[in-house]
Amino acid sequence: MTGDSATIPKVIVEVLLPLALDGAYSYGVPDGMALAPGDYVRVPLGPRQITGVAWAIGGTAPQGTRLRNVTVRYEVPAMPELHRRFIDWLAAYYVEPPGQVLRMCLRAPGAFQEPRHKLAYRATGTEPDRMTPQRRRVLEAASQGPAMQARDLAEVAGVGTSVVRGLADQGALEAVALPAFQPFAKPDPMADRVALSPDQEAASARLRSAVSARKFSVHLLDGVTGSGKTEVYFEAMASALAAGRQVLLLLPEIALTGQFLARVEQRFGVPPAEWHSDVRPRERERVWRAVANGAAKIIVGARSSLFLPWHQLGLIVVDEEHEPAFKQDDGTRYHARDMAVVYASLGGFPAVLASATPSLESLVNVDRGRYGYLTLKSRHGRAQLPEIDLIDLRANTPASGQWLSEPLTEAITETLKTGDQALLFLNRRGYAPLTLCRTCGHRLECPNCSTWLVEHRFRRQLMCHHCGHQDQVPDACPYCKAEGSLVPCGPGVERLAEEALQRFPDARMTILSSDLQRGQMLRDTLANVASGKYNLIIGTQLVAKGHHFPGLTLAGVIDADLALETSDPRAGERTWQLMAQVAGRAGRGDRPGRALVQTFMPEHALMQALKDGDRTAFLNHEKQIRQAAGLPPYGRLAGLIISGKDPGETESFTKFLARRAPVANNVHVLGPAPAPLHMVRGRHRWRFLVKCDRDVDIQSFMRSWLAGVKTRGSLRLAVDIDPYSFM
Repeated sequence: MTGDSATIPKVIVEVLLPLALDGAYSYGVPDGMALAPGDYVRVPLGPRQITGVAWAIGGTAPQGTRLRNVTVRYEVPAMPELHRRFIDWLAAYYVEPPGQVLRMCLRAPGAFQEPRHKLAYRATGTEPDRMTPQRRRVLEAASQGPAMQARDLAEVAGVGTSVVRGLADQGALEAVALPAFQPFAKPDPMADRVALSPDQEAASARLRSAVSARKFSVHLLDGVTGSGKTEVYFEAMASALAAGRQVLLLLPEIALTGQFLARVEQRFGVPPAEWHSDVRPRERERVWRAVANGAAKIIVGARSSLFLPWHQLGLIVVDEEHEPAFKQDDGTRYHARDMAVVYASLGGFPAVLASATPSLESLVNVDRGRYGYLTLKSRHGRAQLPEIDLIDLRANTPASGQWLSEPLTEAITETLKTGDQALLFLNRRGYAPLTLCRTCGHRLECPNCSTWLVEHRFRRQLMCHHCGHQDQVPDACPYCKAEGSLVPCGPGVERLAEEALQRFPDARMTILSSDLQRGQMLRDTLANVASGKYNLIIGTQLVAKGHHFPGLTLAGVIDADLALETSDPRAGERTWQLMAQVAGRAGRGDRPGRALVQTFMPEHALMQALKDGDRTAFLNHEKQIRQAAGLPPYGRLAGLIISGKDPGETESFTKFLARRAPVANNVHVLGPAPAPLHMVRGRHRWRFLVKCDRDVDIQSFMRSWLAGVKTRGSLRLAVDIDPYSFM
């Protein structure tokens, strides 16, 4: 890279920038600046300044070379060598520019700036010129305890902040600089240990031994719902903390609840550091810095927390490891569970994968001897696994416009009478997934996506769940203009709640859905469910994420067939996992629980296995299907997604790529074909699917295919190694 600086520096530094570039850019090191690999720097790029990382240093600029100099070296801990190796590894595996991966490591830009200190006030003993009751209250409050910020002092004294600042101007209060960030307290590994069952103790001993060995290993902790997996991996976390190491506990974001965070705090005596999308920018700066300097010891976070600048990571725990939410489906399309294992391998420390319904990939890794296997087959304490019964909707068809069968309705009535809680599960947000005109048959569709608009009656809106487009529900059909002819088709959780309210008018009901509740509101609602404030819970997959509701004894699944109606090769596995997790919410307290599953296909192998509790038979059947078809984890897949605003240009470019596809042994290129969702956010989409044997280097195949290919205009090209979404 050339620039306009007239200075010829003596030393060259290669700086990786958070951009989709092929590699690092060369800059000069100015006189008097000492740089080392991993240092965070600010460098010029065109007319702007951008933050990057020194990737390599060495060599001198040839005579006559004109390089622009590094502008600033930030005074923060350098990115560890392990983290840089991880970025390079992930970029190579997912066929991504390393700068795109680096971008995920720089999500707290404020952390590179000088910390902004806070001002607090304390009394000096000097009287103001004029004493008033308000001033007296402030001075009395300021004389007791540590210095307080102006807003806190004013709140305690019941005055406005202007009174506090007026006293400071007169010298009755003095300003004191507080640390820019509240420090993280040191956790106590022995703070609140609980008595473990013999099975839990045996599993925790294996994990503690793995932590003590300080070498790479992976253990799959497979325990039925309510078996106490959390307490087992807490013991492994305690061992790592006792050795002075940091611990990362990865969770699907929607499982990051106040209830779970409080559980971590109770066990280790201090609140953990949090990292997820709801964390405010100022707190992100605090966590980022504390992770980088090693002050934050326990971090509980979503998938992006893997990219924090770890100082001395000694253990990664991936809870709910089967969750598809660990796969990111835009930007850099990585799987956090798999990359957690990679990070542990590069760093030489253990990883623990925990689930009541492990993924087929993890179970096959156990079969192959790559992962250790720990199992908890019974619930902790006196709790028993719920009985699961099937309701054949062909014989128990609900009335028109209703979704609750009579057997399920009767069970809910009995449950509420006893003072217990009931859960109704339907994995559809909103009121109805489709609105159509009964006069002409017109369906209300998103103008930007090839999908129907979902009615959200509580908001009085139609919404697209792919691009966020919103519309008011029209009074007349926009196609034939017939008034009063638009009708909702199919149920969402809001429509189910409407029916439940009619059938159970005295129930204390709440809806758990990500588009209705998020952040603190969601955490408060989950806490209220756990405390028994609500006795009828209606929810989407949000309710299946490891929540502990001790008073819940009945779980009802409204449409168990819904997830099977897809071409996704993991559809059966995912349906099993979801049904088992939902059923597992019941009977976790002292009282026995049961689950009722409404289905039109009770004879389906999955439904029978669910009823009989025969997971092994179902998973063996799934393994045979996958192996015969050469699908993961017995084969490999990669997706190639082409999108563009102009349909003709997009199709033409797709056909050009089809002609370029290399010919290779044991590699099959399927497509191109329009994507099932052929338009999203106004962009037309085509897909290829590459299928090959496990021993094929699919990354090299993709690089060979795309070498020299340049997109233009609105065209975009995305590679998806190990795809989880086929839409």
